[in-house]
Parts: sequence; structure tokens; C-alpha cells
Amino acid sequence: MKAVVIREHGSYDKLLFEERETPEPGPGQVRIRVHAAGLNHLDTWVRRGVEGAKFPLPLIPGSDAAGIVDAVGPGVTRWVAGDAVILAPGMGCGECAVCATGQDQLCRRYAIFGETCDGACADFVVCPARNVLPRPEGMSDPEAASFGLTFLTAWHMLVGRAELRPHETVLIHAAGSGVSVAAIQIARMIGARVLVTAGSEAKLSKAKELGAEEGIPYRELDFAKEVRKLTAKRGVDVVIDHVGEETFSRSVQCLSKGGRLVTCGGTSGPSIATDVRLVFFKGLSILGSTMGSLGELHTIVEHFRRGDFRPVIHSVLPMSEVREGHRILQDREVVGKVILTNDG
Repeated sequence: MKAVVIREHGSYDKLLFEERETPEPGPGQVRIRVHAAGLNHLDTWVRRGVEGAKFPLPLIPGSDAAGIVDAVGPGVTRWVAGDAVILAPGMGCGECAVCATGQDQLCRRYAIFGETCDGACADFVVCPARNVLPRPEGMSDPEAASFGLTFLTAWHMLVGRAELRPHETVLIHAAGSGVSVAAIQIARMIGARVLVTAGSEAKLSKAKELGAEEGIPYRELDFAKEVRKLTAKRGVDVVIDHVGEETFSRSVQCLSKGGRLVTCGGTSGPSIATDVRLVFFKGLSILGSTMGSLGELHTIVEHFRRGDFRPVIHSVLPMSEVREGHRILQDREVVGKVILTNDG
């Protein structure tokens, strides 16, 4: 099969397009013929390398996929060849106490396709049968490959960690990113007031189209001061922050009493600082969040099936143009997702 392969960390030229042996599904596994794979910022970090993290190179990247079931291993009864499906991007061991509670994202052996094992940027991907979900009816392959990791991350941040409620106000940073595009739609469905930051008017305009009430151009305005104005000095109930170092301190300042900041990343840097007096005087909660449970993804798929959410795709490229896809993503030119498609 054809596959994107990372053999060493570095720039875009480290994304190789190679022939690899087609994997065979073992007991309890399914092989998916990949029609479309969604890129995430995670893919750019896997390619570049992360200080202190060890990736099992050589590695096929890619956490999101849509396609059809191609073959099943012994013991698989739910899926048959030809079923239209999507790949759940993460998997726990399925055996430990944490997995038994439905919090598989906290499993000590939790793995993400394309990060800790071969992923979806290939003609085929093999996964446990429980990681196969039905594709929402009426969705194209690029649309179905566009939401798994980002919506799962955003859902767990807003619903699982922040416990966002109707009529609360939420500030969502970097409105053009995949996680933020998802968070805007989830927050609006819940019935919250949504404020966003972004670096361009085009991204702010798209955010408002998706349900944001106010947009703050962070390159021109101090978002903390703008939040104070927009909330009559009260502040917001929840901040969704995956920017990190550049925004963290001011994000804490934006919170109202009893507010919750949820972070799932630090694209601008890992070091953070804040005035701890704000945290205890205002009763704030600083919450970490990574991925989400398999059960939450099933819920998200049902919302897509009902039409509550919609995919937002920036561009669709052939799998062979994976380097351009990484460039677009890394240069923050996107609103939504970059999708790679297979020809065959």
C-alpha cells in the first residue's frame, strides 16, 4: 500500500510517500480502506518532534479517517466488508479499571493513531473493532474524516471538564483552529454565549457564522480588556485555551468568580505564569484535558447524524500532497480542517 511515513523529525521534507506492506487484521480487528484522512496539529508535532516525547519512528501519521471496511479479523461480527465507517482516533486497553468506567482517555496505555502507533495517512489502517464507528448518513468521506479528534477534544473540554451550562459565557481562543471550530458549535448547541479571538477578520467572520456572538482581533486589541468590556466587567464563565504561554495569564484574568479555564495544549509555548491570588480569591478552576472517551465520540456522531453540527473544511488535497497540507496547517492559514484523500 501507499503510505505517508515519518522516519526522522524535521521539516516538511521528512514526510515521505512510500510503499509499505498492507497490514492484516488480527483477532478483534478491522481493516479500513482509507478514502480520506484529516490532518490535525498533532500531526505537525509528531513530524517536528517534541522535547521530552519519544515517538515510535518510523511512523505513519494521521488520527482521523473515513472509508469502508475492507476486511475483518477473527471474532468480529458487527462489521462486514463494504460498511461505511470512520476511525475513532484514540484507544484505551479496554481491560483496566479506568477503561471500565468509560474514561478510556485516562488509561495508562491510551494510544492515539498516528502518534503512538501507525495511523490513517495510508491506503489502509488496522484498528480494534471498537474503534470503528458508522459514518453519519449523507456525509462525504472528507466530511466524515474532519471531526473525530477535534470534536472529541472540544466536547470533553466543554462538557466533560468545564460542565458548560446554558446561558453561561465562554471565551474560545484561536477561532480558526479545528478544536475551536468544534468548540464554537458545541457551546452554541448547549446555549452558551460565545466570544472568540482570532488573528484575521476572515476567521472571525467564519466564527460568527458558526455561532459566535463577538469576535476579538487579538493582534489589534488586548483580548482581556475587550472581554471586560463585552461582559460589563463580569468576565466569562469558561475559557477554552490551547494556545498556552501567549494567552494563559490574561485568560485567567478573563474569568468571573467560579470560572473554569480548560487547556488542551500549548502551541505558543509550554511555560505559564499567573497571579495565584486570582485563582483562590475568585474560586477559579484550572483544568487539563486530553482527547475524550469513546462513549463521547459516539454521542458526537449522533449529533452529526441529527444535523446539530456541521463539518468545516478548509481544503482537500491528494494524499501525495501531504507536505502542503502540513504547511497550510503549521502556518495557521486554516479555518477548519485540511483533508487528504486517496485516489484508489
